Amino acid sequence: MPVGLHEWIAAAARMSASDVHIEADTPLVMRVRGDLATVGAAVPAGQIEQIAHELLGEQRWDEFVARGSADLSVDVASIRCRVNVFRTVRGVAIAARLLTSSVRSLEACNLHPDLRRFTQAHSGLIVLSGPTGCGKSTTLAALVEEINAAHARNILAIESPIEHLFANRRSFIRQREVPTHSPSYEQAIVDALREDPDVLVIGEMRTQEVMRLTLNAAETGHLVLTTMHSATCAEALYRIANSFPAEIQTSIRAQLADCLVAVVCQQLEFIESEGLLAPRCEVLTASSGAKGTIRAGQFSQIANVLQSGGDSGMWTFDRYQRWLQQKRDWVRTASP
Repeated sequence: MPVGLHEWIAAAARMSASDVHIEADTPLVMRVRGDLATVGAAVPAGQIEQIAHELLGEQRWDEFVARGSADLSVDVASIRCRVNVFRTVRGVAIAARLLTSSVRSLEACNLHPDLRRFTQAHSGLIVLSGPTGCGKSTTLAALVEEINAAHARNILAIESPIEHLFANRRSFIRQREVPTHSPSYEQAIVDALREDPDVLVIGEMRTQEVMRLTLNAAETGHLVLTTMHSATCAEALYRIANSFPAEIQTSIRAQLADCLVAVVCQQLEFIESEGLLAPRCEVLTASSGAKGTIRAGQFSQIANVLQSGGDSGMWTFDRYQRWLQQKRDWVRTASP
């Protein structure tokens, strides 16, 4: 492992930083409690390029040169990191996300225990959404671990890259990385459906084809957990439906309404009194009102469904905020 990177990641861990940004002829930048902080002197371009080359190896370096970016997960200073190597006007740059050393439970993530009931479903779609860096992958891993601890199920996880490594408990978990183990998400999902899965974990829905295959899997008797970028539950549903051509959006909305279990949208909030970051969530469950709103394409009305859906297990950001303010049993671990 490149010595410089080892030292930088270790320093980031001591500072409780979630991310490290490295760019040629620029000091290190670390994200601590959501804020950026500059650390140390400027790093020479040649040193960063050497670190990137050693991280990727010869074959992936050639791919990086051709494509201009590369994703991987590695252990640095005994800390698992998700690393993106890319090019900027200054040269090669690296963005590293520090991940938790082990898969955490919902309780350890300081999430509401009500989310656990979604793991009881045997089929359907659970979407975890939010902006970049809000802890979606950590929450996804926590839900998978809840299933792993409580149920004997065949779980297939497809990610790019693999962020959290699971150990089999009651469930049998197989993890595949794109493109290391399969050339694409699309191919990996098609293959997974031939491998007797009970639960399918799809790291992120990015393309129309991945969304189509995900909906089909959720509709045909599998429980599917996935993530996507959005600021609200309504935006997540709108993005899914409107990723398809206009002439089939009606059928896509019907399919989405029929298979939906829940949408959880989260943001990270610094709890000043406790000195830690915690997820603040908006939770939409598949009530009859929610399903009807989705079928009609009235995504602007989702806010009203959430507001009136407390008895159906729904949470607005404001209501969840009040729960956070009343919470006393905080679990102190690294930031999500």
